[in-house]
Amino acid sequence: MGADALSDLAVLRAEGGGLSAAVLGDADRLAVGQLVVAIGNPLGLAGSVTAGVVSALGRALPVGRGRARRVVEDVIQTDAALNPGNSGGALADSRARVVGINTAVAGIGLGLAVPVNATTREIIAALMREGRVRRAYVGIAGGPRPLPPRVQAALGRAAGVEVVEVVPGSPAARAGLRPEDLIVAVDGAPVADVGDLQRLMGADRIGREVTLELVRDGRPRAVALVPEELPESAR
Repeated sequence: MGADALSDLAVLRAEGGGLSAAVLGDADRLAVGQLVVAIGNPLGLAGSVTAGVVSALGRALPVGRGRARRVVEDVIQTDAALNPGNSGGALADSRARVVGINTAVAGIGLGLAVPVNATTREIIAALMREGRVRRAYVGIAGGPRPLPPRVQAALGRAAGVEVVEVVPGSPAARAGLRPEDLIVAVDGAPVADVGDLQRLMGADRIGREVTLELVRDGRPRAVALVPEELPESAR
């Protein structure tokens, strides 16, 4: 019904009788050390089940390329054995609730799964409703950076997103953003890393003016910017 490469998720329609719906859990309630079970078809062996524990939470998984490169946040790390063919299969907790979708094998005993949480539920709903996920596009490349002590004291925030590159012709370029600007908030919502900025750039902000709070040359300032929709060619 729809696929979204930037979250590594897709929705398929299954037809047939006697199918039971899986119960979706909440990955935000997982704890390190908790038992999880991975289900899939590793190496073509259909219906294989492996067990392990949650090794870590909050990992980041880079996806996409070029200006559409994004990071899937809060990825689950598990030591349940995953192999080619496990991708797209369920990661379930001990009560058979699906808490993740297996997505990558990063090494022996190191598997990653996209979490089932409020964010991915919104993506799934959009795929079922429209077949795609609309995202706002600002047009910067950047990374997290601690704020100078004086700015931290003034704003009550420890970090922001440093602008490393501004894409020519982008909303950020038209708004006058510059490399070395530090983005600290969007419409008053704090921004401490790229993941925060991504989460705030949802479909509801496309074509709507937003206010970016910046630190430039050590001084706070506000810049008005109108995000565009990220084009399909860039996904």
